[in-house]
Amino acid sequence: MSWPPRPRLATSATGRSSFTRWRRLSGSAPASGTKGRSKIKGGEAVVTPGRSTLTVAVFLLVFVILGTGLGWAQQAPAPAPAPAAPPAPQPSAGGPPAPAAPPKIDSGDTAWLLTSSALVLLMTAPGLALFYGGMVRPKNALATIMQSFIILALISVQWVLWGYSLAFGPDKGSLIGGLEWIGLQGVGLQPNPDYGATVPHQAFMIFQLMFAVITPALITGAFAERMKFSAFIVFTLAWATFIYDPLAHWVWGVGGWLRNWGALDFAGGTVVHISSGVSALAAALVIGRRKGYGHEPMRPHNLPLTVAGAALLWFGWFGFNAGSAISAGALATSAFVVTNTATAAAALGWMFSEWAARGKPTVLGAASGAVAGLVAITPASGYVTPLASIIIGAVAGFLCYNACNIKTKLGYDDSLDVVGVHGMGGTWGALATGLFATKAVNDAGGNGLFYGNPGQIGVQIVAILAAWVLAFFGTFIILKVLDALLGLRVNEEDEIAGLDLSQHSENAYALETPAYAGFTPGGAFAEAMKPEAKPTTAH
Repeated sequence: MSWPPRPRLATSATGRSSFTRWRRLSGSAPASGTKGRSKIKGGEAVVTPGRSTLTVAVFLLVFVILGTGLGWAQQAPAPAPAPAAPPAPQPSAGGPPAPAAPPKIDSGDTAWLLTSSALVLLMTAPGLALFYGGMVRPKNALATIMQSFIILALISVQWVLWGYSLAFGPDKGSLIGGLEWIGLQGVGLQPNPDYGATVPHQAFMIFQLMFAVITPALITGAFAERMKFSAFIVFTLAWATFIYDPLAHWVWGVGGWLRNWGALDFAGGTVVHISSGVSALAAALVIGRRKGYGHEPMRPHNLPLTVAGAALLWFGWFGFNAGSAISAGALATSAFVVTNTATAAAALGWMFSEWAARGKPTVLGAASGAVAGLVAITPASGYVTPLASIIIGAVAGFLCYNACNIKTKLGYDDSLDVVGVHGMGGTWGALATGLFATKAVNDAGGNGLFYGNPGQIGVQIVAILAAWVLAFFGTFIILKVLDALLGLRVNEEDEIAGLDLSQHSENAYALETPAYAGFTPGGAFAEAMKPEAKPTTAH
């Protein structure tokens, strides 16, 4: 953002933007009491953090230390043992063995998973579409919304045809699923015990589809306002096929090598957020900066739209995380609670960090902090306690706020701060899972460092590095090939006019916007732009 920018059953299931300095100061000195120092640079006010930033850092460090101590002390009591199941009927001597009972569909679990699927769909459209759409300039609002909407359509078809088979199909060398389930052959209405013993296989498939939809949609924030729509379509299909599907198999597919290693990712910290955040970095580097970046103000044009999108993301994320329990029960409840708690803590962590550094909190900062918390708690949501979720969220708010401010020093144009929020937030969340995970929450998971298992940190680091390497280099190669074949960027004239007009012949707000040289609007837009007929006088 250029504005002061499973899944193993019962263990895992299978994902904004930040604040970049944009505030213009009208040439006056900061008001009395403003924390830090300000100076005018490149037409924008740049606030240099003062000592208050150190105060916040110390406060958060103390908070983490105290919270960690409490986390060690708070060993939840072991759950009472379940009553013993009645013994299975024994075959008579010399007779055939008793047949195993077929998997039975639970209507409550199925209803919960389908509802969660709808909630995750809501995260992409309209949630992410509005969140991103409000942060771009008005001439690019519809084009930005269009990207999220069309990804929903594209990946829905790709997933049914081959995506689900590559991600969750029968394992091939611990790296990819086979094509046995292409076109959903063999994916029916009976449960698949490997992925959901109490829900139809197609219910699990449609839930996973919504994760595959939102992940490439997150990346669009990095190249907002400058990518050709045709190149975007091809990139989305290629990225989903060659990056998302293999990574999902590594972490969640039966036989995937990271799953076999014991990597913990309950709902997508590595698969969704690290992959999208790191891919966003590669995209920003390959496609380059927007015209005027660093010299012209590129402010969000509609913050109420962005806040509405953030609220929808918060709402839909309960399906994202709690739905990853697959069944409706204690684990889903725990994931629901820690998701809300971490999100709240991150919104506060970002707000106080920004307040200390810049002198005032902002609405965009609070919304971005909430999204950062949602990202960070995603991999840990099925493994950690509510107290740990407060620590994870608060640290995420602080880390992601500072990560989003680094991009101006590094010189890349990540338009809507996908790298700072999703790349950093997902990395911290995956690492925090290795610290705070406890079998007291999920016995089918594992213990982290603070619960006596230091080896889990090593496994999480391997998973983080694997996701970083695949996402960055894979995305870099895909974009370089597409740039050579199709070209990635719109031309300068189209970028100045805005993608709404140049790519879609529409305008979000002003139908009377004139056509620019060399561009002829068409369709409904052309009809709307026709001059009104003058009334004739009857004789």
